[in-house]
Amino acid sequence: MPSISRKGQSMPESPIRKLVPYAEQAKNRGINVIHLNIGQPDIKTPKIALDAVKNNTIEVLAYSRTEGSETYREKIARYYQKKHIEVTSEDIIVTTGGSEALSFVMGSIADAEDEIIIPEPFYANYNGFATAAGVTVVPVVSRIEDNFALPPVEEFEKLIGPKTKAILICNPGNPTGYLYSKEEIGKLAAIVKKHNLFLVADEVYREFAYEGKQHHSILQESGLEEHAIIVDSVSKRYSMCGARIGCLVTKNKNVVKTALKFAQARLSPPTYAQIASEAALETPQSYFDAVIEEYVERRNVLITELEKIEGVRVAKPQGAFYCMAELPIADADKFAQWLLEDFSLNGETVMVAPAAGFYATKGLGKNQIRIAYVLEKENLIKAVNILSQALKTFKG
Repeated sequence: MPSISRKGQSMPESPIRKLVPYAEQAKNRGINVIHLNIGQPDIKTPKIALDAVKNNTIEVLAYSRTEGSETYREKIARYYQKKHIEVTSEDIIVTTGGSEALSFVMGSIADAEDEIIIPEPFYANYNGFATAAGVTVVPVVSRIEDNFALPPVEEFEKLIGPKTKAILICNPGNPTGYLYSKEEIGKLAAIVKKHNLFLVADEVYREFAYEGKQHHSILQESGLEEHAIIVDSVSKRYSMCGARIGCLVTKNKNVVKTALKFAQARLSPPTYAQIASEAALETPQSYFDAVIEEYVERRNVLITELEKIEGVRVAKPQGAFYCMAELPIADADKFAQWLLEDFSLNGETVMVAPAAGFYATKGLGKNQIRIAYVLEKENLIKAVNILSQALKTFKG
């Protein structure tokens, strides 16, 4: 039998999706599964974006430009300028989701066996992108006791070596919901300038900052023009996960030129999705105000209910729509599978994302889970009650 590549064998499974077969089996048994495991918002996509596709009169669905349509990139640039991020359309490459943008970044700035430092826990697919690019992830640990704040600068500097190419952050964070402050971004800026590294920021949750806090982009830092690269997406901002449109943004012309070669290899981003995404940029601020208010209420309800459970520790998110919780168990993977295979309450159970898959350091996160609070408050209350009852029953 022909053999699978070593790279293919080493590609990590998604901790978010690997339990799907067990969830499907539970549903086939008549169990209602409440999904806390995936960041698929239930907020409606802006009507203006959907109408732009429905009402379009295209007769030939042709390739778009490799870097994305000129009108869309110009409008993206104006969006950033409103956020006090001074870029032009020439600094932007439209990609098939933020995922492709990150893949292009890794391919453009790092060679095989080069290293990228990432605070953990981090979005699990960073491991997959790194593996595909042959890049080594070097984790620096952030802790639930500190609400997953930026680890001390000294911890980053200990890890910087001749193969280090970049520091990668997600801000606000998936899976932690932590929002890095202006001061923390400033510390990272100082490190990358001192050691001549790239600073890559996944800013797809930029709009979701709570309690009056402001998101501070790495491209708002002076002196980072050659160092800073933003990865962005319409998926969460406009509840358009299925559009698969993102972008790479940087003032570094060499990175743009190099990433464009990777983009040319896949020809172009999808045309209809760009049309929808371009229209979505006209979404009024009132949409975001209502969405943020809803997510704050959901977060507050979730944390209040989780803190009622004996032995549970919760980090309080300041952005995005994820929450990390530490449970009084030894193995969250076994617990998550058991919830789907063997437990139900009044014909219902919950699906969670075990947190070990969000860490690169073996053994960390074994008793933690990530919860996406993308459900209505009533469902969140019900889900946490199911978790509470399950924890009383689970024997590990």
